[in-house]
Amino acid sequence: MQNDPLRLTVIQMAPGADKSANIEQARGLIEAAIAQDRPHLIALPEIWTCLGGNRAAKFAAAEILPPEGSNEAGGVAYEFLRAIARRHEIHVHGGSIGELSGEKLFNTTIVFDPGGREIARYRKIHLFDITTPDGQGYRESAVYGAGEQVVTAQIGALTVGLTICYDMRFPELYLSLRRAGADLIMVPAAFTLQTGKDHWEVLLRARAIETQCWIAAPACTGTHYDGSNEPRVTYGNSLIADPWGHVVARVSDGPGFATARIDAARIARVRRDMPVLDHRKLA
Repeated sequence: MQNDPLRLTVIQMAPGADKSANIEQARGLIEAAIAQDRPHLIALPEIWTCLGGNRAAKFAAAEILPPEGSNEAGGVAYEFLRAIARRHEIHVHGGSIGELSGEKLFNTTIVFDPGGREIARYRKIHLFDITTPDGQGYRESAVYGAGEQVVTAQIGALTVGLTICYDMRFPELYLSLRRAGADLIMVPAAFTLQTGKDHWEVLLRARAIETQCWIAAPACTGTHYDGSNEPRVTYGNSLIADPWGHVVARVSDGPGFATARIDAARIARVRRDMPVLDHRKLA
């Protein structure tokens, strides 16, 4: 794999508040994707272990993560992801799960190498505190704390930047990742239908064009219910875009997966022919 294009699969899920059921849904999709497409890297969506439910449900589903670099045992979802990596000898990008840290939760990505060792951990920096066009309010900061660190992982010959969902609206983060050497940027998401239908693909393609990176965005789809039993609809449309901004793989409606070959040569050609980072005048 070191010199060949990396086969990357994005997994699209329809999770709810039942963590055990979500893990089994993920297991089925991952096993099907591996059997069909034989990826080197599998990527899951945002907060796939517990989407919806009340505050107590989110805390109950969250996991205390082992110290970074310790290779110690973690919670159920953590060990599920690690076991997939080990069993199939692939890299696993765990989308994001709820991380319990003291009295706070964080929306956290974990990446495992083919030996099941954690190689990166990223806490979502930008929290989703907005009102959508249909009047629904979201206040992620009421449950989650914000991360502070820009994080990359090394997967084969590629440097992989880590972001989560609402982060995609902040191009300065993506510029920071490009300057940190990113070739591929991950964007696991649970994007709302109201914002997704207008902004999802536009923003992802823009981030690809600006950074001249591959972009991979595994997403949640379908309807889940919040703590007051209000339905919330996620947009889905998981996709992979190349450094020119072309969408090269997409998941159709409902749970599923899509795979693309992440070619480093494509990155080099785009950056050679249009060296925008060299031309940049402002921060």
